[in-house]
Amino acid sequence: MNNLIEIFLLSLIPTFEGRYAIVYGIGRGYSILGTLIMASLGILVLSLVLPIALPFIDWVMLKLEATSLRKFAELYLGYVGRVRRKAHPYVERWGFLGLVIFVAIPLPGTGVWTGSLAAYLFGIEKREAIPALIIGGLLSILITLIPSLGAVKIF
Repeated sequence: MNNLIEIFLLSLIPTFEGRYAIVYGIGRGYSILGTLIMASLGILVLSLVLPIALPFIDWVMLKLEATSLRKFAELYLGYVGRVRRKAHPYVERWGFLGLVIFVAIPLPGTGVWTGSLAAYLFGIEKREAIPALIIGGLLSILITLIPSLGAVKIF
């Protein structure tokens, strides 16, 4: 059971998320079904919590700009700028589907965390963003699951 909690916690980490948590779990020999369920649960939690929390995080970071924690706020705001540039072509052109694709691509700098921020930055309504994040996050798990299963059979 502790192994499955480890997978869930790993699935909450920015850029790691469920897509790499599942690779980790399979590589460690954990139950494939349990690993899949816990990684998917992490995607679900992130997809529901982040769209609600991001406006608050943004507000806090803007307030921190005028404090001694300015450098921390600048790191966050720099990240926001990078997300805006990376996600813009996907979201602007294809909307919901673009957000799904952007989240599903299993590369660093994409995923539910970045997709949530992109949805927030581009003003995508939560009722549209949350399903796109869930679908994209689950697709990213499947995209990494299939080769991971093949690697297990080889070794």
